[in-house]
Amino acid sequence: MKKQNRRDCIIALGMLAAFILWTASVRLVDVQPIGPGGSTVGFAALNDLVHRLTGVHWTLYTVTDWLGLVPLCVVLGFGLLGLTQWIKRKHLLKVDRSILCLGGFYIAVMAAYVFFEQYAVNYRPVLINGLLEVSYPSSTTFLVLTVMPTAVMQWNARIKNAALRRITGISAFLFTSFMVVGRIVSGVHWITDIIGGMLLSTGLVLVYRSLT
Repeated sequence: MKKQNRRDCIIALGMLAAFILWTASVRLVDVQPIGPGGSTVGFAALNDLVHRLTGVHWTLYTVTDWLGLVPLCVVLGFGLLGLTQWIKRKHLLKVDRSILCLGGFYIAVMAAYVFFEQYAVNYRPVLINGLLEVSYPSSTTFLVLTVMPTAVMQWNARIKNAALRRITGISAFLFTSFMVVGRIVSGVHWITDIIGGMLLSTGLVLVYRSLT
């Protein structure tokens, strides 16, 4: 394993450990019933402060919700690329190694998403269509921060034109930043949900990078 890969792996394990500790803390530290219907949330003082500062902005929530389809389209695009290579080369193991790793990465992302949909750490600070939804970690933040960085890695390796690589990289960064900040400001998540999504996604992305 290359030195950079080893470094990525070590940092990834640290970030995943930090996510586990953060999740446990959200369940145990300063837990109070400050959510809708008396639903409880950890780090209540911090979460309540940030939520009061941002307020709730439903238009921004709707915009970021629809833009959440962008990373899903990116996943579909790389899935089609892998399928095309598989068909042309007539063997799954002849598909580019980075694409196979990306497929495994997407499976891990989906597994984490499904797990936290079933295991409710806490609930949103607002009702969505009259319903109390699970909120941790922020699924939109998690999805964007896993799909877009790995997409940039793929684009950098496949796009020959330096200017086009720069444009795609900057565009991905701006889009990702808007989505994360937008979810915070929209007020549909506790700030601890956002932090949890950032920790988990960073750990998984670094695992992927260490393997490619």
